[in-house]
Amino acid sequence: MTLSRREFIKTSVAAGSGLMLGVFVPGSVVEAQAAAAAATTYSPNAWVRIGDDNTITLICARSEMGQGVYTSIPMLIAEELHVDLKKIKVEIAPPNAVYVNALLGAQITGGSTSVRDGWEKLRIGGAQVRMMLISAAAAKWGVDADKCRAEHGVVIGPSGKKATYGQLAEAASKLPVPKEVVLKDQKAFTIVGKATKRLDTPSKVNGKAEYGIDVKLPGMVYASLEQCPVIGGTVKSFDASKAKAMPGVIDVVQISDGVAVVADSYWRAKKAREVLTVEWDEGSVAMLDNAVMMEGIRNAAATEKTINIKKTGDAAAALGTAAKALKAEYELPLLAHATLEPMNFTADYKNGKCLLIGPTQFQQGAQGVVAAALGIKPEDITLKTTFLGGGFGRRLELDFISQAAQISKAVGKPVKLLWSREDDMTHDFYRPMALTRMSGGLEAGGKPVALTFQMTSQSVTQRAFGLPKDTLDPFMAEAAVVPYAIPNMTQDMVIHDAGLRVGYWRSVSHALNAFPNESFIDEMAAAAGKDPYEFRLSMLDKQPRFVNVLKLAAEKAGWGKPAPNGHTRGIALMEGYDTYMAQVAEISVKDGHITVHRVVVAVDPGQMINPDTVEAQIQSSVVFGLSAALTGNITLTKGRVQQTNFNNYPVLRMYEIPKIDVVLVTSTEKPGGIGEPATALIGPAVANALFAATGKRVRKLPLSADNIRNA
Repeated sequence: MTLSRREFIKTSVAAGSGLMLGVFVPGSVVEAQAAAAAATTYSPNAWVRIGDDNTITLICARSEMGQGVYTSIPMLIAEELHVDLKKIKVEIAPPNAVYVNALLGAQITGGSTSVRDGWEKLRIGGAQVRMMLISAAAAKWGVDADKCRAEHGVVIGPSGKKATYGQLAEAASKLPVPKEVVLKDQKAFTIVGKATKRLDTPSKVNGKAEYGIDVKLPGMVYASLEQCPVIGGTVKSFDASKAKAMPGVIDVVQISDGVAVVADSYWRAKKAREVLTVEWDEGSVAMLDNAVMMEGIRNAAATEKTINIKKTGDAAAALGTAAKALKAEYELPLLAHATLEPMNFTADYKNGKCLLIGPTQFQQGAQGVVAAALGIKPEDITLKTTFLGGGFGRRLELDFISQAAQISKAVGKPVKLLWSREDDMTHDFYRPMALTRMSGGLEAGGKPVALTFQMTSQSVTQRAFGLPKDTLDPFMAEAAVVPYAIPNMTQDMVIHDAGLRVGYWRSVSHALNAFPNESFIDEMAAAAGKDPYEFRLSMLDKQPRFVNVLKLAAEKAGWGKPAPNGHTRGIALMEGYDTYMAQVAEISVKDGHITVHRVVVAVDPGQMINPDTVEAQIQSSVVFGLSAALTGNITLTKGRVQQTNFNNYPVLRMYEIPKIDVVLVTSTEKPGGIGEPATALIGPAVANALFAATGKRVRKLPLSADNIRNA
């Protein structure tokens, strides 16, 4: 790979990507208003606010969507600030350049980057404030700063002198910010690395937590938006006479994406929307179905430009002389994000300014797209991020935010736009289809000598950020290169626009690439007559972190020992977001239906901030990825998405969830990402267990009865 994620996004900004330009604001309206309203609150830096009443607020610069950043981000700051986490407040950051995610080049929550991005800079932020408070205390007492120390929100000096952070905040805020700080040794951590109860749990249990769907503003009205049943279609004409006659209806307005009914309640808006008559221009997507899309992908794999990801040795030559060669194709379907909280946002446009409140993963993008839609400046937009009822990449998109703002401007009132479940399922930005062609070669003794990988799929980055045609998309290459010591390997991609809009989906290309790679490694093991675990282990001599998690997962799962009657096991291995992981799935099969009984996950994520959250994220990812692997499939007929709700796009119910055993490796390596890797690895682990059970290699997801039967 020649271009990192961050480098790509920075390059896109420089090249003039319309979405990104103009969204970096030097200050935010929210911040200015907060400072004006709270004259006794001091902000030594962007991460910490201290009141002279000793209230301490730590700023979380990433969106909380269940992954635990509302706790882990403050833990990083609190560690160096020497404050009790239980006694602090947390706020989600407003849009501001200081909160940019350095790994992604924008204020984005995604790509399992939150802790990786904040690992050093947030601890530095906490240490800077601590040093400023100590300096203020030293000046007040006329002593050397090295004679003072910070402890639990108090600076302690010689002869028992003490001052709270609140008493020192005003003086500290006037001092220069230290340029050089010495961070704690990891051995001295008292907060980081300790299992910690989440700070957002109480409010989510007692109902005080505010999600976008909970937002209320004085005089607020509700909108339900009729969009073309074919994604991308536009309004030709509409008749709203019946809708306007319905009880509670305030207005019916056309915006860029459809026709919105505005009423005094959501239910009235929705019912009135049902009697709208709209004539649509359905556009080119109306010609699409899954077979047409896959045919286009197959043709592209054979005819369009191949972009190299990595090349080692000469795979073509090695395949030509191999004692045994094998080939396989793997197909992955369109998938929906299916967040439990459907898309929604609240907007209030008045006098050239706009207030936005709701769930987003991309604060600056929201500012930029709404500014463009309303014809105002980004700095005239105030944005407040609520808790997210699921994100998974869907709330990186900005369509529903722009829609809410356009409707508010059109009706001159604060508006909450609510999508129904059916709107959400049929108007998603879907994970793209993919076709991957693999080939491998073995020498006479069964040792691998060659491996080739070619993935053909759509580039989300091309759509979202204007990636130039025929340019390597780093977001498509994740997990494309296997860790195994195979002397001759080639990994390639072909970028092909299949015609339907696509979006980043939890684990992004890791899930697209891990399934063919880890399934094919299993195929090579079978062709070599080797145990799948031993086969992998034999190719990892120089990969100690991989070896460790592979051994831990196998040992915990009882690999090599008889499984319970009727059960079989499958194994898979991957690095994702600097996290090393192995999984073993234990399954049974009856009448083409797979039951997953147990999943063992061994994970080395580097330094853990909150081990409790790490384990929860692994469990969550397994469930999310297992739903997709077993049943996930979005199908189109004449451009219309056929799945409309959880009845025909099912997710795992509680009784279907397997026992999940998690083995966490204690490490002092830099933190890896944990919100996504397990999502990618569960599919191949189950597919490999299915092969052990049936002798059938299912190369097309989902692992449905039809696909098993047709394998």
